[in-house]
Amino acid sequence: MGIVFAEPGDRRAVEEGTAFTPRFGADGLITALAVDAETGAPLMLAHMNRESLARTLETGEAWYWSRSRGELWHKGATSGQIQQVVEIRVDCDQDALLLRVRVGGDGGCCHTGRRSCFYRAVTVEPGTGAARLVPAG
Repeated sequence: MGIVFAEPGDRRAVEEGTAFTPRFGADGLITALAVDAETGAPLMLAHMNRESLARTLETGEAWYWSRSRGELWHKGATSGQIQQVVEIRVDCDQDALLLRVRVGGDGGCCHTGRRSCFYRAVTVEPGTGAARLVPAG
């Protein structure tokens, strides 16, 4: 017996009720932000479909939908950076998820080898208005 997601009710039920009714977009996906369970630091942004969300809930490990590869993706299956899910939170209208995770392996999440995919900050150069990237502090 797999995980079953109820259909969203009216606005009050979605925002104030206790039923988990994830609102997947027209593409069948919901946005998921993974953060470090201890520090709250953002680690990576990904997407989930019904199957990956159900597998995550069933296994306690993060599964995502790879838009670029068009397939399910068990985070860390090849790198060893398995994300053990501590808690899943949902936003007010249930169309975005926040996963608090502990990362296995070397503790990184980014395919570049960094701890976080959010390693750069956007700045605007005075005088030119040019936006550029600098190391995040």
